[in-house]
Amino acid sequence: MKITILDDYFDTLRTLPCFAKLDGHDITVWNDHVQDVEVLAGRLAETEVLVLFRERTKIRTPLLEQLPKLKLISQRSVYPHIDVATCTKLGIILSSDQHAGTPSYATAELTWGLILAAMRDIPGQMASIRAGNWQKGVGGTLRGKTLGIYGYGRIGKEIARYGQTFAMKVLIWASEASRLQAAADGLDVADSRAAFFAQCDVLSLHIRLYEATRGMVRGEDLARMKPTALLVNTSRAPLIEPGALVAALRAGRPGMAAVDVYEDEPLRDSDHPLLAMDNVFPTPHIGYVTREEYELQFTEIFDQIIAYGNGRPSNVINPEVLSA
Repeated sequence: MKITILDDYFDTLRTLPCFAKLDGHDITVWNDHVQDVEVLAGRLAETEVLVLFRERTKIRTPLLEQLPKLKLISQRSVYPHIDVATCTKLGIILSSDQHAGTPSYATAELTWGLILAAMRDIPGQMASIRAGNWQKGVGGTLRGKTLGIYGYGRIGKEIARYGQTFAMKVLIWASEASRLQAAADGLDVADSRAAFFAQCDVLSLHIRLYEATRGMVRGEDLARMKPTALLVNTSRAPLIEPGALVAALRAGRPGMAAVDVYEDEPLRDSDHPLLAMDNVFPTPHIGYVTREEYELQFTEIFDQIIAYGNGRPSNVINPEVLSA
């Protein structure tokens, strides 16, 4: 099969053990990022199987309609970047494992790293000593503070364990079913959404992005946060209504933000407000970018290709294609 892999920025996949699963296939790997439809259509003209790095490239109808040979898109996790209905109409299978068994430990670790970096201003202290100065300001301790976790799924549960290890007071807000689960696990659940935003010293978002969750965190929610609070988002930027985070930070509630995700990625505009604020700790969507996480994810992605090649497609999001 002719397989194309997009957005492998550092040509990492060839170095992973799981890449051997594709032996015998005609593989093309692109290391840059392109969103131009005509350029992508040219690159993918002969492609039968398309492999994606999460949501790095949007696969929309104008592109799909120019790819008559495409039969399978193999990726992992959610798929707001793919026009699934068009895939179904064109007979393209979308296979996407939802990794129900394991959280992204890499994302959980980065989340905690950002919390520590922001609360102690580690980047600022490093810049100060490298500039020939000494200490820069006074940081804050996590012990005894309230860690709010919005979303009690796989990563949220992992962050709760980290918080308990650091002797923080863990407070949960999520769907009703998840709140009940959190309470059953012995965690505190906020009395209300408003109380949750008001009480947290550190508030971390761990919610999947669907149409129902898009923009669910509003400006009025952020305005309830403490001026000393830290908001952390390693999930998806569109969970927060457009412009609300920048406006909230300028207004002083919350006092800080640590973000790994942005409304438009890759973000290369050095004048973007979130990159220009001293109270923002940004990273370039690296939550899942570790060799170990890649091996886990692409083992499953490549297994989906093998299953398709054997006539037994797996993790099919649009099973209507199979019946057609």
